[in-house]
Amino acid sequence: MKFFTRRSFRVWQRNRDVFFRLWHTEAPAAVIEPILLLLAFGIGMGAFIGKINGQDYINFIAPGMIAAWAMFTASNECSYAAFLRMEHQHTYDAILATPLNVEDITAGEIFWGATRAVMTAGVVLAVSAGFGLVVSWWCLLVLPIAFVLGIEMAAISLFYTSIIPSIYSFNYFFTLIINPLFLLSGVFFPLDAFPKAFDTVSWFTPLRPAVALIRGSFTGEMPERLGLAIGIMAAYIVVFFGATLWTMRRRLTK
Repeated sequence: MKFFTRRSFRVWQRNRDVFFRLWHTEAPAAVIEPILLLLAFGIGMGAFIGKINGQDYINFIAPGMIAAWAMFTASNECSYAAFLRMEHQHTYDAILATPLNVEDITAGEIFWGATRAVMTAGVVLAVSAGFGLVVSWWCLLVLPIAFVLGIEMAAISLFYTSIIPSIYSFNYFFTLIINPLFLLSGVFFPLDAFPKAFDTVSWFTPLRPAVALIRGSFTGEMPERLGLAIGIMAAYIVVFFGATLWTMRRRLTK
């Protein structure tokens, strides 16, 4: 298996340039959606829920929403968007006519997905600050955590993209993987009410460690399983980044 080179930055740069030409089509949703969710769940539902772990409900869900939105952004960028570039726009075919190789395309896409995750996390963090939910400078750790989460989810998503036959197959990916992660990783409620076995297993999913780390950065108290959280995220990156380099080469050179 070949490895990517620093030329992968050119793929990242190409995606960046396209994004900034079309940013106005995505910016409203990136700002409005977290505001609506914080209002609806944090304030509306929070009035009936009360405090969770000694804090208001809106303070509890804000970090989880940052992690979830970073996940969605990286996943969308390296699933639907990447598939369109690969199969419909033939962008990858054009790139391969240059000195760049398949591995450069793969790495560039993954790092761009991670960059988009950081951008989205930054927006939701700013919205949270507007609600008065940011009380510590430790919250600056949100951005590097979001970047690592972005690499993780971008690699997983691009791996799936590289092995599916059609764009309709993403229905399975988002219904069976992304949405359960969103609902069952501690974003909206603690997992203490579930059986202990479920709580333990959830730590080995892609999103739960990131939720715990970002929530810890909000409170200034990192989770007891800090080493486990970092190790799990690193393992997903190593496995899926490596696997995607291989499957993308098979897909683009067949």
